[in-house]
Amino acid sequence: MKYYIIAGEASGDLHGSNLMKGLYARDPEADIRFWGGNLMNEVYKANQSGEGLVQDYKDGAVIGFVQVLFKARAYAGRFKRCFADILEWQPDAVILIDFPGFNFRVAEFAHKQGFRVFYYIAPKVWASRESRVKKIKAYVDKLFIVFPFEIPYFTSKGVDFIYKGNPLLDAVDNSPMMKQGREEFLKSNHLEDRPSIALLAGSRNGEISSMMPTFAEFADRLRKIPGYTDYQFIIAAAPARSMEDYSKWTEGREDYLKVVFDQSYAVIRHSVAAVVNSGTASLETALIGTPQVVAYKGMRINFAIAKQIIKINFISLGNLILGRTCFRELIQDFFSADNVVNEVRRLIEDNEYRDTMLAGYEEIRNSLGGRGASEAVADAMIAELKKG
Repeated sequence: MKYYIIAGEASGDLHGSNLMKGLYARDPEADIRFWGGNLMNEVYKANQSGEGLVQDYKDGAVIGFVQVLFKARAYAGRFKRCFADILEWQPDAVILIDFPGFNFRVAEFAHKQGFRVFYYIAPKVWASRESRVKKIKAYVDKLFIVFPFEIPYFTSKGVDFIYKGNPLLDAVDNSPMMKQGREEFLKSNHLEDRPSIALLAGSRNGEISSMMPTFAEFADRLRKIPGYTDYQFIIAAAPARSMEDYSKWTEGREDYLKVVFDQSYAVIRHSVAAVVNSGTASLETALIGTPQVVAYKGMRINFAIAKQIIKINFISLGNLILGRTCFRELIQDFFSADNVVNEVRRLIEDNEYRDTMLAGYEEIRNSLGGRGASEAVADAMIAELKKG
């Protein structure tokens, strides 16, 4: 069967690549065309010849209400290209992965053209823009959810869904970076054998620009405290980024503020603590098992708009899964160098605090449904297509 998959950011590329592995394993005749990134492209090239990648996500990902307005013209061109490509290729299913600002438009188009539409990694309508539930009902043939707290929500809304667990368990546990020893990691990245703190600023330019000034100030302040003078701070940079995205803040700090690309799991795993931009990375950090504090800062106008429409108590998936605070969230004005210093010191120095957090991590892991989610979702999608 022919599958047209659209992922619009780094996390979607990760989930898309694992889903593609499942589709190729379960459907020997799978023919896939996709919008995504390097991870999806690697899976494609291992199973098919030719060019399956239509658009690389790093050329179009934006965050924030204002930034989306600036990108409106470029997005219009991408919609036109995407719609024409789907019509020409005639897939058996259009599979949309998160990225709702773009994918809801695609869902509407594909549905009206008579294509089967599957939505994988549900849009976070339980957090904001609940009106989008109507679009899911109208344009999506089957929704595939990945969080246990989504089950009662979508049930209450009358949405037809399938839950097969969360694919991050497999992504984390099966990653080669989780098997790499600390000595090998340090040597391959030209790092010294010093205690490390992981810094995850996000994958988009806007996130990096918002987070890095405080990260740099935090590193400056912590290393002046007795007992922390030998620490190094490792920025886990997304594969789509370059050194130029970080050099403004690393210049003059090269001795202790390092950048490592495309090895986020290894950076987190070999660090004593992590400061993590909200999102998928915070859940990955919990599954890896490194004590963390979540931090987020955006443009003030975006934050003001978000406060009016977001209706959840936490911004971190791990805290949402538990329904309580497992790790602290420092948001907007609370994301200051002093607050990060205090929280990281507590993660390192307060054994009881750290152990309570790690116990919460185990609860999070146990709630996500076990391994094999990507293959189970691939099985379910194929079954749905055969029924259709």
